[in-house]
Amino acid sequence: MMKCGRSRPIRKCSSSGSPASSAAEALHLVLLRWYDANRREMPWRDHPDPYAVWVSEIMLQQTQVETVRGYFSRFVEAFPSVAVLAEAPQQDVLKKWEGLGYYSRARNLQRAAQVISAQGGRLPQDVEGWRALPGVGPYTAAAIASICFGVAVPVVDGNVIRVFARFLGWADDFKVARGRARLAAWLQPWVEASGRPGDFNQAMMDLGATVCVPRAPACQTCPLNDGCVARREGRQAAFPSKPERKRLPLRQAVAVLLKDRAGRVLFVKRPEHGLLGGLWELPNLEVSRVPTEHDALRVVVPAAGVVVTQAVLRGTVAHVFSHFKQHVYVFEGTARKGRVRRDRMAAFCFAHPDELPLTTVARRALALCH
Repeated sequence: MMKCGRSRPIRKCSSSGSPASSAAEALHLVLLRWYDANRREMPWRDHPDPYAVWVSEIMLQQTQVETVRGYFSRFVEAFPSVAVLAEAPQQDVLKKWEGLGYYSRARNLQRAAQVISAQGGRLPQDVEGWRALPGVGPYTAAAIASICFGVAVPVVDGNVIRVFARFLGWADDFKVARGRARLAAWLQPWVEASGRPGDFNQAMMDLGATVCVPRAPACQTCPLNDGCVARREGRQAAFPSKPERKRLPLRQAVAVLLKDRAGRVLFVKRPEHGLLGGLWELPNLEVSRVPTEHDALRVVVPAAGVVVTQAVLRGTVAHVFSHFKQHVYVFEGTARKGRVRRDRMAAFCFAHPDELPLTTVARRALALCH
C-alpha cells in the first residue's frame, strides 16, 4: 500500500505557471517549515492505507478534528477495507456514524465503496476519479489526491479560505464557486512549487485550525504574518467577509416515548431518502403551535396500531438543522394499548436504544425521560 501523509513525487493536474517572484517562492517554503515543526498528530496521518484517509476526509466535512478522532478509529476498526464497507448492512454503518451528524456522508461513503468494489476495488488516484464518486466534492477530491497520491492541486476549505482571505485582503464571497476557484488558481503555482503537495495542503489547513482561527488569531506566531494584509491593517475580523445570514424558520413537533414491559422503546424509521434517511426516531408529529397532551395521544395511533392513553410532558429538545430550527416537545406515554401491526413492523419496532442508529434528537429525547 502507498503510505499517505508525507512527501510524494508530484504529478501535476494543471499548470497555472510558476511563482513569479522570490517572495512568492518563499511562501511555500515558510509554510512547509512551519508544518514540519508544528504538524498535528492525527490517527489518519501517515496511515498506510488511502482508504483510511478517504474515511477521515469524509468525516471531517463540517466537523471538527477532535470530534472525528474517536469516530474514525471505531469506524475503520468495524469496516477496515473498501470491500468490508461495501458489503456491510447500512444500519450497521449508520450506527457507527451515530452522533457524528450529516448522515448523508455515511450513506454516500458506503455507496462510493460499492462503486469502487464493483470496478475491481482499486481506489482512484486522480482528482477526476475521486470527483466521480458519491459524496466527494472538489475539496475532498483534492485533499485525498494530494495527500495520498502526490497530485499537485490545492485544497480550499474553510481554514484555507480564512488564512488567505486575511493574507491577501480579499473580500470575495467564498461561499460561491467563483470565489473558491479564484483562490484555488492563486494557490496552484505554490502547491506545484512545493514538491510536497499533500504536506503543503495540510500545512494550510493546520495553520487555519490552530493559529489563524476565527476569533483572536495568534498573529504573533503565524509564519505568514509579515505579508498579511489583514494583520497590517488590523482588520483580521473583517476576513473572510460574511454574507448576511438568513433567519431560520422554526418548526415544532411532539414526540412520544413508549416502552414495553421489557423496557424496549418504540421507534419509527425515517424514509431511506431525504433528511436523516434510514435513521430511527421516536414517533412524532409536526404541529403548528405548542402541543398539548391531546396532541401526544394522537401521535402513534394512525401508523403503528398502538394507542397512547396517557402521556406526561418531560421536556423540550431544541435542534438546529441547516435550513430550519426545530423544537420537539417530548411526552412519555404512561399507558398504552394495542401492538405494532404486522404490516408496519418494517417501519416501527420496539428495541433498546443501542440496537439501532438513532437521530440526535431521539437520543436527547431519551435522556429527558431517564
